[in-house]
Amino acid sequence: MKLTIIVPVYNMAAGGKLEYCLNSLLAQTAEDYEILCVDDVSTDGSYQILKQYEERHPEKIRVLQTKENGRQGAARNLGIRYAKGEWLGFFDSDDFAASDMYEKLLRKAEETGADVTGCQYQITGKQSMEPGRVVVNNTEEQTGILGPAQYKLLMKRPGSMVIKIYKKEVIDKYGLRFPEKVFYEDNCAAPVWMLHFKHFELVDEPLYYYYQHDASTVHHISLSKCEDRLTTGKMLVEWCKKAGFYEPYKQELEYRFTELYYVNTLFSYVVGKERVKIGFLKKMEAGMREEFPDFQRNPYYIQAYDEEQKRLIRCHMRSSVLFLIYYRALNGYREVRRRLREKFR
Repeated sequence: MKLTIIVPVYNMAAGGKLEYCLNSLLAQTAEDYEILCVDDVSTDGSYQILKQYEERHPEKIRVLQTKENGRQGAARNLGIRYAKGEWLGFFDSDDFAASDMYEKLLRKAEETGADVTGCQYQITGKQSMEPGRVVVNNTEEQTGILGPAQYKLLMKRPGSMVIKIYKKEVIDKYGLRFPEKVFYEDNCAAPVWMLHFKHFELVDEPLYYYYQHDASTVHHISLSKCEDRLTTGKMLVEWCKKAGFYEPYKQELEYRFTELYYVNTLFSYVVGKERVKIGFLKKMEAGMREEFPDFQRNPYYIQAYDEEQKRLIRCHMRSSVLFLIYYRALNGYREVRRRLREKFR
């Protein structure tokens, strides 16, 4: 078997999302592949849909089910265990792919000898192969026979895991797996995985369709999801230490941790939640002091964020209470200005 596409599934029966995803994978022009669907104890009929597809397409689709809900990481890990392919791809069950996505990824690997290949993706708000907004995940500077320069870039920006295929023998050699029972498992796994591979090549086309809809994870900010961001951030540091990546790529890891654990979580939390818990803001601040107390001196950080963002972060690191007061006052002032402009336009 050349390729196994692992699809974790949890409550995707509504709106035809699961069927559209599976149909796009069944339409792939690649040869000798299987679709391994792992239901994570869905409660909405997703498992029954999967079993129907398995019955209709036994030559292509296999269905597994986890014993308990462990989120995408657990489903993916179970898929890795039972995959038959020489290559593994990971696919989200509400997204879809161009029909030649996996053919092109496999061809690139065969032509170059790479042990991981990837493409770009596009964001769409409807179930259609019409062009969407293209997102560049990886760049040519990250590709080729990998050395320190590429690994530094991949630690900072590993790119999405669902737009890549990975040589299974590398996964097996190093026992690569995903964090379980948390959201944002890719935040930890993506950079750690890439630093175990030796040759990365890119198909510079948006062949994966990332379907944004009302039930998408990114549309629902909750305290528990923000807590998971902190958990996977801490795991990233621990996994890098165990793999020997901490010291060689400490500056890049510091930046990646700051972005995922702290900055993205801080601003998405205060924007997405009306009732903000000061204790959680303090927890983020304490976590930064514990792992990377000098992160504000990191050259990648200095370059990446504008002065207002850095000013807000400095305020938060001094006092969570003052930060929240200042942030809300700033947003209130901007809202008043916006309304006045509209009134007198």
